[in-house]
Amino acid sequence: MSSSEQANSAETDKRRAAVWAASQVEDGMAVGLGSGSTSALVIEEVGRRVADGLRIEAIATSEDSQRLALSLKIPMSDFAHLPQLDLTIDGADEVQEGTLYLIKGHGGALLREKIVATASKKLVIAVDPRKLVKTLGAVFTLPVEIVPFGFETTMRRLKELGYEAELRMKDNGTPYITDGQHYIAHCKLPQVGFDAREAAEQLKATLGVVEHGLFLGMANKVVIGGPDGIQVLEAK
Repeated sequence: MSSSEQANSAETDKRRAAVWAASQVEDGMAVGLGSGSTSALVIEEVGRRVADGLRIEAIATSEDSQRLALSLKIPMSDFAHLPQLDLTIDGADEVQEGTLYLIKGHGGALLREKIVATASKKLVIAVDPRKLVKTLGAVFTLPVEIVPFGFETTMRRLKELGYEAELRMKDNGTPYITDGQHYIAHCKLPQVGFDAREAAEQLKATLGVVEHGLFLGMANKVVIGGPDGIQVLEAK
């Protein structure tokens, strides 16, 4: 299969997952709308259903998703008016088989994504088959959102914890800045003896770290779009 055919296949897989995930949105729901390429497809599908009469209110996990949702006339709100969400649909960089543990945040929105997911009764993750891994960190690094002030000292602390950490940079050579006005450190995870729960606690307790991209025990369902349709995994 050529690279263009692979890209088209991946896009088709994402769309299958997105359409199924969007079908879980019911009339009257308060919905969290995720970030990233698959989530954009979800938002487009939700927008189509809103145009057909679906009544919802939504909160987006990023400014990009907010703009897309507003362009599709999806009614948007905030946590002052929607303290709890019925359902959030988002994507993921990696999904660990069995546990449904996630790595999220390569789109740069992990803090808002985690705030929205935590405020939701249910979290549905829509991905293509490439995102399923046996070990977290097998393909992607772990994004860690950090405070810009003194980031050099935070990077040293991450390295002292045993992570190979690099600051995320923009093409112009300046640090990438999140919607929350923070930096992102990309941490390479060890593939032997890695304990995700322990790592999450260590990172959360590290001075200068705002949030990390380990989403553990949060996904209720993961829908995987593939050539033969969809597969739905549920948390054990």
